[in-house]
Amino acid sequence: MFFTFKGGKIHYSDTGKGSAVILLHGYLESMEVWDGFETSLSGEFRVISVDLPGHGLSDIYGEVHSMEFMAEAIKGLLDFCEVKSGFLVGHSLGGYVSLAFLELFPEYMSGFCLFHSQPMADTPEAIEKRKREIAIVKAGKKELMYPDNIMRMFATSNLEKFSNSIERSKEIASRIPGEGIIAILNGMIVRPSRLQLMEEGRRPCLWILGSMDNYIGCEAIMERVKLPSNAETVILEASGHMGFIEEQNISVKIVSDFVKGIK
Repeated sequence: MFFTFKGGKIHYSDTGKGSAVILLHGYLESMEVWDGFETSLSGEFRVISVDLPGHGLSDIYGEVHSMEFMAEAIKGLLDFCEVKSGFLVGHSLGGYVSLAFLELFPEYMSGFCLFHSQPMADTPEAIEKRKREIAIVKAGKKELMYPDNIMRMFATSNLEKFSNSIERSKEIASRIPGEGIIAILNGMIVRPSRLQLMEEGRRPCLWILGSMDNYIGCEAIMERVKLPSNAETVILEASGHMGFIEEQNISVKIVSDFVKGIK
């Protein structure tokens, strides 16, 4: 299904009944990555998944898709679906969008989950890496960039076990237009730190990290964040950066229990 946003179209799905849970995918992904997770969660909730602008089947809107712009797209989606308040689950990039949404539209949130994500701005090293990826994509060689990124998303010890999921993720990434990848990379480069916002506790927060994440060192990042009393941290012991696949059943229960526990 599609809805119109600022002259373009955004692709989404809407399944199940009950309290709304909105799934926001990560960089080089589409809403397809949530398929198994979404199916399990929709037994108890109304689950809305979306292709963020520039990814999946959603339109590209320019050279920079800022986190604030994508948060506005999610607000447009909730209005279109007549959702007054929902729980946002953001994987990696989707977590950055969730924090931007919290800053702009807190009244539309019952709470949120940062799933293998964090509130800091890019480091200078991360910015340089993103600029190198932009150069590769502009040169028409994105196929040299995304396979390694996808491999690193899974824990090294899980590569054989989840080989089919890895190939599927590569196939999803291969379909993302180069312009869409560049717009997202530019948006991540300019995003501000929202550490203070996360620490303020405006809405209940579930923070899920992977003990074997190749992108986010869970112990190091946890030391930098002073969580408020309405936040909970869970570490998936057998996951890298893709816990909703690597430990799907456990992840579904963690999110479900947290959402049902929100007062």
